Amino acid sequence: MIILKTERDLEAMRPACAVAAAVLSEVAAFIRPGVSLKQVDEFAADQIRKRGSKSAFLGYRKYPCHICISVNDQVVHGLAGPKELKFGDIVSLDVGVIHNGFIGDNARTVAVGGCSLDAQRLMDVTEQSLYEGIAQAVPGNRVVDISRAVQTYVENHGFSVVREFVGHGVGRTMHEEPQVPNFVEGKSSPRLRPGMTIAIEPMVNAGQCGVKILNDGWTVVTQDGSLSAHFEHTVLITESEPEILTCLEKTPLRLKA
Repeated sequence: MIILKTERDLEAMRPACAVAAAVLSEVAAFIRPGVSLKQVDEFAADQIRKRGSKSAFLGYRKYPCHICISVNDQVVHGLAGPKELKFGDIVSLDVGVIHNGFIGDNARTVAVGGCSLDAQRLMDVTEQSLYEGIAQAVPGNRVVDISRAVQTYVENHGFSVVREFVGHGVGRTMHEEPQVPNFVEGKSSPRLRPGMTIAIEPMVNAGQCGVKILNDGWTVVTQDGSLSAHFEHTVLITESEPEILTCLEKTPLRLKA
């Protein structure tokens, strides 16, 4: 069942998404060569706590980290550990928080100090494909219009979209209906209605679309070892243009000591 959010719901959900956006921005700025993935996760945990929030990921289906940190050929659900980031890596940061009883969810991929032109192009295309999808998030369209926009943009630039993991509705729980694929499935697709809140999140591989899960049971990597990038926003379907809920507020959120 698709849950339409009321104005009262949105009064609580907008701050949750603002927290998620603020934390993601701080974590992205913290990324540099020599920092371990464990330090990144601990930094994220501190930023979430200071904003009076909780990680939406920690403990979800027994996930052991506060945020998802995926490096180079890792697509999603990477785990924190002693591995140190090095110059030229690209790292996908996925941040979900619980605040006011609602979830804000967003992600971006950043370069560690700098990266190759090919890696930068992958990140640029993935990010733009997100906005191509968001542009279709208007009432009267269907979820498949978002999917088609993402897939077309990505494939026109020579990359491939991951099939096994998709976007989703989000609200009081992490995964609500509908699913939001980044590719056209060829089956019935829900119509977009005002009050729907969805996480649109292209996961794009530089090579083939195939992925596999490592022995840790979580980390998803590309089958061919190619680089992968991930961008995500939580978006509200309105009566007109889509509202990106995970955008930084102009006024900084007050932090707790």
